[in-house]
Amino acid sequence: MAPPPPPAGEQQQPQLHGVVIITLPPSDQPSKGKTITAFTYTDDAPPPEPVMGYPAATGVRRRPRRVLSTRRVAAAALVLGALAVAAYYCFYSDVAVQFLGMEQEEAQKERNETRSFLLPLFPKARQGRALREFGDVKLAARRVDDGGRKARNKMEVAKAAAAGTNSTALLPIKGNVFPDGQYYTSIFVGNPPRPYFLDVDTGSDLTWIQCDAPCTNCAKGPHPLYKPTKEKIVPPRDLLCQELQGNQNYCETCKQCDYEIEYADQSSSMGVLARDDMHLIATNGGREKLDFVFGCAYDQQGQLLSSPAKTDGILGLSNAAISLPSQLASHGIISNIVGHCFPRDQGGKGYMFLGDDYVPRWGITWTSIRSGPDNLYHTEAYHVKYGDQQLRVREQAGNAVQVIFDSGSSYTYLPNEIYENLVAAIKYASPSFVQDSSDRTLPLCWKADFPVRYLEDVKQFFKPLNLHFGKKWLFMSKTFTISPEDYLIISDKGNVCLGLLNGTEINHGSTIIVGDVSLRGKLVVYDNQRRQIGWANSDCTKPQSQKGFPFFL
Repeated sequence: MAPPPPPAGEQQQPQLHGVVIITLPPSDQPSKGKTITAFTYTDDAPPPEPVMGYPAATGVRRRPRRVLSTRRVAAAALVLGALAVAAYYCFYSDVAVQFLGMEQEEAQKERNETRSFLLPLFPKARQGRALREFGDVKLAARRVDDGGRKARNKMEVAKAAAAGTNSTALLPIKGNVFPDGQYYTSIFVGNPPRPYFLDVDTGSDLTWIQCDAPCTNCAKGPHPLYKPTKEKIVPPRDLLCQELQGNQNYCETCKQCDYEIEYADQSSSMGVLARDDMHLIATNGGREKLDFVFGCAYDQQGQLLSSPAKTDGILGLSNAAISLPSQLASHGIISNIVGHCFPRDQGGKGYMFLGDDYVPRWGITWTSIRSGPDNLYHTEAYHVKYGDQQLRVREQAGNAVQVIFDSGSSYTYLPNEIYENLVAAIKYASPSFVQDSSDRTLPLCWKADFPVRYLEDVKQFFKPLNLHFGKKWLFMSKTFTISPEDYLIISDKGNVCLGLLNGTEINHGSTIIVGDVSLRGKLVVYDNQRRQIGWANSDCTKPQSQKGFPFFL
């Protein structure tokens, strides 16, 4: 039965469309603020309670069930897709596993002053020589003292002091694989500070500079020789000297700490340890001055003697106590982390950093650093494939191949079995490429049956080389992919040359050495604190501090 109409002469009461409830805070706790809650009713269904004295209608109309529209379905799909991507980064990124621990580190860093330092990488002038004549392999094979004994790492770097400044040094990098065969940066040493170009080398412990001590076998470098004073010479009792030489060879009567380093390409450097100030400029304008121990080289052999030299020495970046990152970390200046990003383009500019400010929190693949008899960055690959083809035919379960990341090597070296199977697979897949023995750019160069000027002309005929380092969680593979543009070089003759070489040429017939040619176009991070190596694809144009969650969370 319908409700009776309102009495004549009375004004029509308005229909209620909503209710607003305002809740005030207690008088003794005004800081809690007030809350406002709103309820609204639709026009097609009356409210269930009586309104303004009139009873509710007995027949309640139910709203028809609404069918999902195409727009709503698309929006839901986008949301689910975003959540899936977020879940991937959260659950399959190795860094996400460390997130809780890193949050505590970030809180500690907030209490300290954090700075960053930038180091430049410079290009070299073209020498006009074949790569095989001066391709560097700066993998330190032996470190010997006067007695010719191999030095062993017997000292652990002290942890950064809690009250110390935690900074990051960021240095621009320049160079190329062809035609120069090196990537290098610039450091400043002495008072007043003087610049020196140093080859960036993760395969060397000791940083050394050519010195006028006097120098009997020094190449003419880009800068004047470093001239040490008597008080700058490191005595044998110094802990870093003992770490380099070995405690068993301590000499009380000696007045200097001698060193000799032999590299895998049979070149060597000999000199004494010196101590001087190294100057670093932070990205925020701050400055750091480090009491730095380095090699003062007065005698060199092999390819280090090529004149004019492109650099003044070597920047040792291994995890040894005497390396530059370890010395900075022992002074509490940085975390013991080093990273580099070499540009793929010949004229491009890259960068390297010392510290953790530019380590991406997301999107980087990590694998563990394995302990070895030296201080190199060892890890293990369980599968090596050219495309989908397995290159280790003798592979057995649990039999991994050793891998060394070495930025001091111009090329990548493969064990003999893997190298021979790779060459056979390339020849089978690309029969139109004929070997040109007259091209001495690299040991293996092919001539195509069409004109070749750029890698883009031929890279589609080759497949990526994949190093598999195990699994991320259940099914995601930890893969270091070397694409064709990261192992092929176009020679001056217009031939396609293979930048993957046989390791037996440098007496490393059972180890993969990943060199500059395959490190290009990637950000590579060496975390000596967590004992892991990480990589991510990058154009290397600009370092970015990537912290926090992905932008869509």
